[in-house]
Amino acid sequence: MITGAHILFYSRNPEADRAFFRDVLAFKAIDIGRGWMIFALPPAEIAVHPGDATVPPNSEDAVTGAAVYLMCDNLDSTMKTLSAKKASFTRVVEAPWGTVTTFALPSGANVGLYQPKHPTAFKR
Repeated sequence: MITGAHILFYSRNPEADRAFFRDVLAFKAIDIGRGWMIFALPPAEIAVHPGDATVPPNSEDAVTGAAVYLMCDNLDSTMKTLSAKKASFTRVVEAPWGTVTTFALPSGANVGLYQPKHPTAFKR
């Protein structure tokens, strides 16, 4: 049976992005050798949305692309905490499904962050 999920971020600056996940987001991690970090994630869920499937760069296995949104209970508070650690955010948008922003990783890649308005599939 499925026992977990592994999410990949393709990065032009993996060392800086790994440090961001470790130091700014404070995700626990293991080092599997030579600084290659694998981070534990908070509870997760998957939603399937309509759209064109894309293949991420360097994907030899043609795995379909995906967007990553991290979720929080209080977006304003989370943004203040992360801003104190030098995270930068786009403007906040009220969507039907949540209060949404994005933040930039050191490599320039953007990650979604939102406070959901919908029920979640995991216990909060």
